Amino acid sequence: MKPSSAPGSKPSLTDSGIAEPRGNSFSGSRAADLLRHVTPVVTAVMVDAEFFLKRARRLFGTTSPREAAEKLHKLALDHLNDAKGRRTARLYRIFVYDAPPAAWKGHTPLGKKSLDLVQSPTAQWRHEFHEVLRGLRKVALRMGEIPTSQVRWQLKAEVLKALTNGKRRWEDLTDDDFRLDLRQKGVDMRLGLDIASLAYKQQVNQIVLISGDADFVPAAKLARREGIDFILDPMWATIRPDLYEHIDGLRTVCPRPVKKPEGDGAAEGAA
Repeated sequence: MKPSSAPGSKPSLTDSGIAEPRGNSFSGSRAADLLRHVTPVVTAVMVDAEFFLKRARRLFGTTSPREAAEKLHKLALDHLNDAKGRRTARLYRIFVYDAPPAAWKGHTPLGKKSLDLVQSPTAQWRHEFHEVLRGLRKVALRMGEIPTSQVRWQLKAEVLKALTNGKRRWEDLTDDDFRLDLRQKGVDMRLGLDIASLAYKQQVNQIVLISGDADFVPAAKLARREGIDFILDPMWATIRPDLYEHIDGLRTVCPRPVKKPEGDGAAEGAA
């Protein structure tokens, strides 16, 4: 590579060994023009952990916390590859959105048995899941919360339906007919703020969101207005038809389920 004769100028790209991204060799000004115009795809992958774990149970069955965390990590990295498995994008970061288990103590609604959610197997599983994620490369765990003041017992939907249809009687209800309403707070807000920050600072040019609800729509609109390629991965779950107008592509990279899970459709994946 010969230096330019102009004082203070940078050397020009004239090395015949410069390679085009797919491996074809070019030389001289053609290589320089190519490198100037090729913009690398820098991807941020954002994962709704609550959605991921729900779909993972249907797609992969029961897993340990480490297995679930590693599957999430692999799923995110697979979005950097094309349909033939070739790496075509650079990873900016994997953002995982979740909340720690609720630190709630109380009693069952009818039997008045003491409950401590912190000591439950579900809470311990979730804690270990979070710890494994924290140790994985390029993973940023973004935590909301489950306010204990808003934890409430609710009748299960199928039980309420049976009561209204006259198939069940109120006096026959047991503790098993109720569920705790544990709603995460602050998760959607953090996701939206991160998308806005990435878009305005132009830190990435592609965002992959692994989720299935419509809460992301305002943030997706903002990202697309800023020129971000916005991809949705619903992990083969059916999404509402009107969501298609708010994304740039639909792509699922995990294996398609052999048997269609009950209550869920198979979304078409775009390679």
